[in-house]
Amino acid sequence: MSYKEVADKYAKAFLEDSASLGIRRPTHQPRATEVLPEIIAAIAALEKSGHAYEVNGDVYFDTASLPEYGQLSGKKTEEQLPGARVLENLQKRNPADFTLWKAGKPGEPVWNSPWGVGRPGWHTECVVMGQKYLGETFDIHGGGADLIFPHHENELAQALALTGKPLARYWMHNGFLNVDGDKMSKSLNNFFTARDILARHSAEAIRFFFLSKHYRSPIDFNREIIEESERAVKNFYAALRDIDYKSISSALDGSYESSEQAFVEAMDDDLNTAKALAVLFDLVRHCKNGQLPRPQREQAALMLVRLGEVLGFFSDLSEKLNTALPDLSRQLVELLLTYRREARENKDWKLSDRIRDDLASLGVELRDTPSGCDWKIKD
Repeated sequence: MSYKEVADKYAKAFLEDSASLGIRRPTHQPRATEVLPEIIAAIAALEKSGHAYEVNGDVYFDTASLPEYGQLSGKKTEEQLPGARVLENLQKRNPADFTLWKAGKPGEPVWNSPWGVGRPGWHTECVVMGQKYLGETFDIHGGGADLIFPHHENELAQALALTGKPLARYWMHNGFLNVDGDKMSKSLNNFFTARDILARHSAEAIRFFFLSKHYRSPIDFNREIIEESERAVKNFYAALRDIDYKSISSALDGSYESSEQAFVEAMDDDLNTAKALAVLFDLVRHCKNGQLPRPQREQAALMLVRLGEVLGFFSDLSEKLNTALPDLSRQLVELLLTYRREARENKDWKLSDRIRDDLASLGVELRDTPSGCDWKIKD
């Protein structure tokens, strides 16, 4: 396959999965291949200002030329000696110097440039795309904790060298996702995709799972926790059904302003979504408290929806409230898996295999793992 076919295939899948998870599409979705003139211009500007140099068609950023290099990660250029993390490259003036433009190699896609045919380095691609659509300095730059160095450090370095301004005002780095205490990997047989998990759990449950932990903390995925998340989301809707939310005609009157303020304070505290969810739980308790006057319970329900929508819940509220049995198909599959698990515990292999085979005939594929049985709809 050509590089473009591969890119198109996975970009399409990513956008489809994002939509399934209730994630809004960004206003701009640039590709590096669309901004090559701007990338080449940025590299040329760095070379002209003395922050970059060319060797045999490769162009490197001269980290020694920027005193601020290392301020994001705390890593200094003198620490970047050749070793396990830094491959020795005799063309470089300094081991910490990083590539801005790579000379073309056989079989790789290449583009023309003042330094010969080649392709840009990924650190440069991101700086140029970000600045083109968001300006020289934008508010928030996100990414995984593993990207602080070298990727984000090298992005920042280029921005400082090009404009004298920081690339972003805030850098937000999320923790890792583990599965049953281990890093997700195919070798451990604990790897699954967004589509795999969406076949078994609702998008809102997955959203709740991530929001229940601070974004900078590592989070451990296991069957028990995601099922707890599913129950928590169902509890939101149960509270709204109890109060007959669709029949409420009043508007918010300020009686739960303190709840809104507590929610805002939690979100202002470096997006402390776990604390914000606690506010929603408190409102659920008020909705369900039959000893409270109905007008007060209605106000709690209205505030629950108002704040929940901020976190991405209740986007299809009317549909969810129309039925007391949402996601019935998924619940039935999980019920059959419970029976199969009990059969296996009782060493009733015949019943266990029959359940597996019957589900397979319906297009449901099972996979037994050390942490339980995973399932997905066959492609």
